[in-house]
Amino acid sequence: MADVVHPAHGEVHRHEPPSGFIRKYIFSTDHKVIGIQYWFLALFSVILGMLLSVLMRLQLGWPGEEFGFLKTIFPTAAEGGTITPDLYLSLVTMHGTVMVFFVLTTAPQGGFGNSFLPIQIGADDMAFPVLNMMSFWITFLGLVVLLGAFFATANVIGPIGGWTGYAPLSALGEKAGPGQGLGVVLWVSSIALFCIASLLGALNFITTMLNMRTRGMSLMRLPLTCWGWFTTAVLALLSFPVLLAAGILLLLDHLAGTSFFIPTNVLDDRQGGSPILWQHLFWFFGHPEVYIAILPGMGLASHILATFARKPVFGYRVMVYAIFAIGLLGFFVWGHHMFISGMSPYTAIVFSVITLTIGVPSAIKTFNWIGTIWGGQIRFTTPMLFALGFVSLFVSGGITGLFLGQTSLDLPLHDTYFVVGHFHLIMGVAAIFGIFMGTYFWFPKMFGRMMNEGLGKIHFWFSFIGVNVIFIPFHVMGMSGAPRRYATHGNLEFLSNVMPLSKFISYAVFFTVGAQIIFLINLFWSMFKGKKASDNPWEATTLEWTIPSPPPYDNFAGRVPVVYRGPYEYSVPGAPTDFSMQTDPDEPKAAEPAGDESGD
Repeated sequence: MADVVHPAHGEVHRHEPPSGFIRKYIFSTDHKVIGIQYWFLALFSVILGMLLSVLMRLQLGWPGEEFGFLKTIFPTAAEGGTITPDLYLSLVTMHGTVMVFFVLTTAPQGGFGNSFLPIQIGADDMAFPVLNMMSFWITFLGLVVLLGAFFATANVIGPIGGWTGYAPLSALGEKAGPGQGLGVVLWVSSIALFCIASLLGALNFITTMLNMRTRGMSLMRLPLTCWGWFTTAVLALLSFPVLLAAGILLLLDHLAGTSFFIPTNVLDDRQGGSPILWQHLFWFFGHPEVYIAILPGMGLASHILATFARKPVFGYRVMVYAIFAIGLLGFFVWGHHMFISGMSPYTAIVFSVITLTIGVPSAIKTFNWIGTIWGGQIRFTTPMLFALGFVSLFVSGGITGLFLGQTSLDLPLHDTYFVVGHFHLIMGVAAIFGIFMGTYFWFPKMFGRMMNEGLGKIHFWFSFIGVNVIFIPFHVMGMSGAPRRYATHGNLEFLSNVMPLSKFISYAVFFTVGAQIIFLINLFWSMFKGKKASDNPWEATTLEWTIPSPPPYDNFAGRVPVVYRGPYEYSVPGAPTDFSMQTDPDEPKAAEPAGDESGD
């Protein structure tokens, strides 16, 4: 693709900073403020999601126990101080929905992408600032509607059908169970609002990256973070409309008496619908969603590993192509979530082969990450530790995915804790580590202060040990046959040996959740009392480190930056320092740029 840069885009898109508090901090069109708004929305959501998981672990570790505080929190849902099976299922549903949509999708793309994509390409803002503001507030409205589902039914805190909302359970209304009436309506309305917001954001990201790059910023000179955000935006643009359509059909089944997902003779006089249709529509979105959550982390891990290994990214172009290959293949593997739905064995084989094929670009990225740090002058900062942890978790979760991609193994493992352990490692915890490494890395640029490195490293080790102690035993439970979505395993004789392990996991969850208090203390203390950050505290090379910390309103103060080299020129022979900024025109002749104009 040719380098398309408007010669006067700085003048065309420049707008004066607002003076009022509301326009400056609430309904702001500044991409940096919107990025911070997304980030804090995700912070609230992840705290909520963790608290829900703690309640789930109380039930799984001590089934049937009475906890007095539950009567205060849930006076009707847990009247006796115990978590009922219905309440447990609603906890599972709301935990998954909050984490997948409002944490794992929101923070990496909406938070960091909004904050730094324009700066890294040399633009003064996103292509459509007002649309950007609308995207955030529609996301916020979606979260408010979802919170409304907590209070929709007296004896649960939301739907009981899981975050996947499988039909016909989700389509029949209250007759299918508590929370399945108004709770489902609010739940699916929240997801529909989120889809609309994500579509607006995706259009903005794609347009910004393709049309607003500064002079010299060819496609092969973009930081890999930008490629992660761009590919994620493409995935969102193609997958969220499918989920939006499915949500509208589900609402019609609830409110208009249609039968898109209700088959004949299922507690209703409607007929002709197909529950499998919901699965196809949901998972056509659902599997790209895995990569919507993880691809920004992949780009950022590549970025941070090069920065703190003081080496160029090993195989920059191959890394770009691998990101695209992962995104493309992600659209052809949704059927591996449906191997037990009665799928034709021949169709299952096709999905299985493609699923295993997606491991190739993933393995390429892993080997290139190893090549990037091999022989480097590694600086073990907190962002670097979380980047290494991200790679470790991605590999661990990816290996277990190879088992589930084969029909013969997926059939006995599918409805067990093996699957829960797999997707938490690769989609949940790895993506959370991506959020942590982005926070520690870009905090100085966002807030102008440094986070405490000592507290950051303690937070890393407690979190890394904790998540492995939690989710690796999940695989053992799964291979023992422990079914997921069950409120207790204590009444199953063949799982009597699993209960001590389940209690141990609950203790590990409490420890790991408690460790996040260290992060919160570090975060808020550093915002106000942290050491003042320099413009480039990490000695990095990309454009965001050429401007003050925090950045001015129009990013580059009216000066259009000019890019002369690739984004990862570290330890270049003949250079005066071990890093060469992208804006440095004195390019050593002995060096081969990480990317050049010929790559377009």
